[in-house]
Amino acid sequence: MAAGTLYTYPENWRAFKAQIAAQYSGARLKIASASPAFTFGQTNRSPAFLSNFPLGKVPAYQGDDGFCLFESNAIAHFLSNDALRGSTPQASAQVLQWVSFADSEIIPPASAWVFPTLGIMQFNKQATEQAKEEVKRVLAVLNQHLNTRTFLVGERVSLADITVVCSLLWLYKQVLEPAFRQPYPNVTRWFLTCVNQPQFKAVLGEVKLCEKMAQFDAKKFAEMQPKKEAPAKKEKAGKEGGKQQQPQQEKKEKKKEEKKAAPAEEEMDECEAALASEPKAKDPYAHLPKSSFVMDEFKRKYSNEDTLTVALPYFWDHFDREGFSIWYAEYRFPEELTMSFMSCNLITGMFQRLDKLRKNAFASVILFGANNDSCISGIWVFRGQELAFTLSEDWQIDYESYTWRKLDVDSEECKTMVKEYFAWEGEFKHVGKSFNQGKIFK
Repeated sequence: MAAGTLYTYPENWRAFKAQIAAQYSGARLKIASASPAFTFGQTNRSPAFLSNFPLGKVPAYQGDDGFCLFESNAIAHFLSNDALRGSTPQASAQVLQWVSFADSEIIPPASAWVFPTLGIMQFNKQATEQAKEEVKRVLAVLNQHLNTRTFLVGERVSLADITVVCSLLWLYKQVLEPAFRQPYPNVTRWFLTCVNQPQFKAVLGEVKLCEKMAQFDAKKFAEMQPKKEAPAKKEKAGKEGGKQQQPQQEKKEKKKEEKKAAPAEEEMDECEAALASEPKAKDPYAHLPKSSFVMDEFKRKYSNEDTLTVALPYFWDHFDREGFSIWYAEYRFPEELTMSFMSCNLITGMFQRLDKLRKNAFASVILFGANNDSCISGIWVFRGQELAFTLSEDWQIDYESYTWRKLDVDSEECKTMVKEYFAWEGEFKHVGKSFNQGKIFK
């Protein structure tokens, strides 16, 4: 079974293909999409990264055994199992057909139409109208094919479905309003069937279909463009001009050298370049005083040393009661939990989409019980005294599916829960079900 790390920026639909494939195959996939593991525009331009991935593009995959792959379709194929790739030569060829169809027929018009609505590309009316017609043609082909089929190839989800869904994702989220998609009911039925599979949901979360077609936003486009330096003022003629001419020439030469040294923008496509140039979000914890509790140091202790004899004592000896808080979370809908592996996918999917929170949080979330009789609960440690998810739009992921209760850090209840959830052992009297498996957010 494959095991390795996927380098990407957050919400990269190309990376989603590999992540969903791994959910189906069981491949152990770590996602590196946030600092310190990966910083887009920096890590992927470093000599070490370029030695493995010469184009500097993401997603990029590095196996635990050192095996490296770039190009999203190759990575998704590698992380799939035989059922996803096609179990017969005919099915395998059909999967490849739809993967190629997505790249050549869907992505070009989808990008031309959607990117301007995201502020990534300048709007061109003629190009947008042409893209709409091409999207209609693509949807008509899919609608006809799916008229008598549940999935694109065979009777189960394959890599064909995963790839085409990811290619259509931004269309359905941004521009395919009800009136536009109305002539293609088979495509929408198939799309919703796919995105509501647990393996898709673990990666994509809840996918909301577009209600009103997004339009080009000139202001957003202007904000997304890199700022240009103001042209230097012309110097007055005469003696002063003569004196300053040489330094000006030296500055120009220096600028030319800097431009040559800088990595070429062509390494990134327009979507990646726009993401790289986005202003950094404000830190919700910037107003808090520096804490004596170093979260990263505790995480190292927890990862590398014994939990009960080293990590837990370190946690309580150094825990900052003013700067951090401890919360108990319980999944609201246990009656919807069926197979254990699907329930675990819900946990890992939430963790993957919360990469931007890792620096300020730690959690141990546990699945209790067995197939069709289980529940999920966990202990979370957050910076500050408020529930973290409400403080930033980037963190509002799946948290509403849980009830949250702030614990009194000095209570016996809190100390017992922290010990049991961190160690994955104990009576868990408040649960009433046996430990099945746990997941750590760190």
